Amino acid sequence: MNNIIRLFLPKDKVFYDIFENIVANLKEMGSTLKKALNENDAEKRTTLLRSLEDGEHKNDEFTHQIFVELGKNFITPFDREDIHYLATSLDDIADYIYASSKKIIQYKVAENDEYMKELAEISHKSIKVLADAVTKLRSMKNISQIKQDCVTINSLENSADDVLDNAIINLFSNDQRPAIEIIKLKDVYEDLEVISDKCEDASNVIESIIIKYA
Repeated sequence: MNNIIRLFLPKDKVFYDIFENIVANLKEMGSTLKKALNENDAEKRTTLLRSLEDGEHKNDEFTHQIFVELGKNFITPFDREDIHYLATSLDDIADYIYASSKKIIQYKVAENDEYMKELAEISHKSIKVLADAVTKLRSMKNISQIKQDCVTINSLENSADDVLDNAIINLFSNDQRPAIEIIKLKDVYEDLEVISDKCEDASNVIESIIIKYA
């Protein structure tokens, strides 16, 4: 009888623990990306960028754990669809951090210009705020603060849009730069900007959760 009862007990801690592991990993990835794009030593910069592949793989493992737990547990802390959406949106952040780093290496982008630095800084800030919001889901006691976190993430995403616009304008106004370099940099800028988009997607899922359960 006890074993049967356990099947229907919510496994809140399992999901919250994994989500908190995910955002801790994302914070580390965001910090590494920022550090890499502020590193002037080419070798150190490349080492930092390459290390982000490990973070992306680690995030994949955490996401897989979420999906395994969804298959094992009958009762979840909030809707199964919302758990799936949140896990997927958080995984997208890791994917684009890694994609950005990989392109910088593969395209042999030698410069850390102001736009890359700004986009990395915004991503870093967005991830930190998102991590706070995810952590607060465990107790659901700070709903107003979670909402404010989501507003902040939205504002940061708007700032990233502005930086991308300025980066593209500057890129196409430079007659001296070879066309292939323009294409490469544009691709890198856009991937870096998408990181903040994905943070906003995750915050939208969080807003949906708190609307249903607050």
